[in-house]
This record gives sequence, structure tokens and C-alpha cells, in this order.
Amino acid sequence: MGSLSIWHWLIVLVVVIAVFGTKKLRNVGGDLGAAVKGFKDGMKDGSTDAPPQQVANTNKAADPNTVDVDAKTHR
Repeated sequence: MGSLSIWHWLIVLVVVIAVFGTKKLRNVGGDLGAAVKGFKDGMKDGSTDAPPQQVANTNKAADPNTVDVDAKTHR
């Protein structure tokens, strides 16, 4: 009772196709595939750069509750 069988998934698939139609689902699938490909290409391009170097900050704030951070920009 806790898990869904293949028949449950087939019924869900038929209902989704009936509601959205095959053309809209095909477009969503293509858009999702393009987004995943773009993400993978972006991750591959980012890995060729040298790793960022850590810079020690010697300026300490007078207030012990202050958090000091340095913002870095990525090309």
C-alpha cells in the first residue's frame, strides 16, 4: 500500500498526457534538456579556471559580533 506499482504510474502518465497534451510535454522536455545541457557546459567551462586563492584579511573589526567577509567576483 505504501509504494506505487507500475499500473499507478501508467494511470498518472495517461492523466498528465490528457491534461497537458503531447505537444506541450514535448516542448517542456526539450526545454528541460537544453537547460541541463547549458548547465553542464557552464560547469565544464568553470572548471578550467585556476582555483581561487584565499586571501587572509589582517583587519579585524573592533566589535566581536561583526562578521567580516570579502566579496569576490567571478568572470
